[in-house]
Amino acid sequence: MFKYAMPKENKEMRLSIEEFIEKYNNDEAVLVDIRMPFELKVWNLPFAIHIPADELEKRIEELPKDKIIVTACPFQNRSPFAAMYLKEKGFNAKYLEKGLIALMDTLKGGEAKKLKID
Repeated sequence: MFKYAMPKENKEMRLSIEEFIEKYNNDEAVLVDIRMPFELKVWNLPFAIHIPADELEKRIEELPKDKIIVTACPFQNRSPFAAMYLKEKGFNAKYLEKGLIALMDTLKGGEAKKLKID
C-alpha cells in the first residue's frame, strides 16, 4: 500500500467539506472514495470514484489529470496517505478534511441539495 510515515499536518493538502462541495459543483474536483469493498457494502456514494486504497497504484490511470483529486475515507485516517501518493505521481491531490462521515453529516436531509449530482 503506501510507504509513508504518518504525514505531518499539511494545510495545503487539506480541503474542507465546504471547499469540496464548491469545487465539485464547479466541476473542478472529483471525490475518490478509498474505502475497502466491505466498507462500501454499508453505504455507497454514487457521485464518487471508488478505488480502494490498496488498488490505487494499479488503477491510477482512471483518475483525471485536469481536476483536483480529493481522497476520502470515513475518518481522515487513510486519505492523507492516498493524497500524498497521488501528489507524488503528479496529480493535484488533496484529502477531505474530517472525512466521509462528516461529509454525510453535512449533506443529511435537505442539505443534500448542496451537492449537484446528475
